Amino acid sequence: MEPTIFIPTNYTDAGKLFGMFEIRNVVECACLCIPITLLCILLSPFGLTGTIILIMLLDITIGGFALIGIQDNSLLTFLRIYKRYKDNKRIITYRGTQWVKKKV
Repeated sequence: MEPTIFIPTNYTDAGKLFGMFEIRNVVECACLCIPITLLCILLSPFGLTGTIILIMLLDITIGGFALIGIQDNSLLTFLRIYKRYKDNKRIITYRGTQWVKKKV
């Protein structure tokens, strides 16, 4: 009889930051949020408080999507898959006795 081996619950945490976010998602978040923050600081017509609120509003929403990802993919991977889907989408119509494929 072979010994039972127990796999710990945090086995898949390797390659993640804080055991929650994939490193790729963190890098994408930083690459998206840092330029947005700098643009808000340079171009904001508000005072200091308004600028900080604007930065927090934009960075938390965009950074949140980038950190969490969409459907277990990173944000840019999901956008690439969606673009490929839209480029290859076809409409099939039935005209009498034959099927006709139309590219949209």
